[in-house]
Amino acid sequence: MHIESLREYCISKKGVLESFPFSDDTLVFKVANKIFLLASLDQPISFNVKCDPEEAIILREKHSEVLPGYHMNKKHWNTVYYNGSLSEIQIFEMIDHSYNLVLQSLPKILQNQINQL
Repeated sequence: MHIESLREYCISKKGVLESFPFSDDTLVFKVANKIFLLASLDQPISFNVKCDPEEAIILREKHSEVLPGYHMNKKHWNTVYYNGSLSEIQIFEMIDHSYNLVLQSLPKILQNQINQL
């Protein structure tokens, strides 16, 4: 997987904006101004995604490249160091999960506006 594939997948989601609020080498994706993914532009690819706490533990136990979120709340965030052992589908599922957690945390009216985009 290349960073461009990850980027294209993230921006294809409804209501997503990308920015560099922290540094020139950390790409941030937000929905309704709430972060759901932070990606390092350094190689190899690594990114942080929000995760249900129970699911986060399962993913960490199952995949050596999934660790508690670097510089994040380790209960709710995972850092994924992509080394080729996770499939693109698995990565996209983690992104979907993160996006959906953030979307579901928004007020219903905002969720409806985003879903209508």
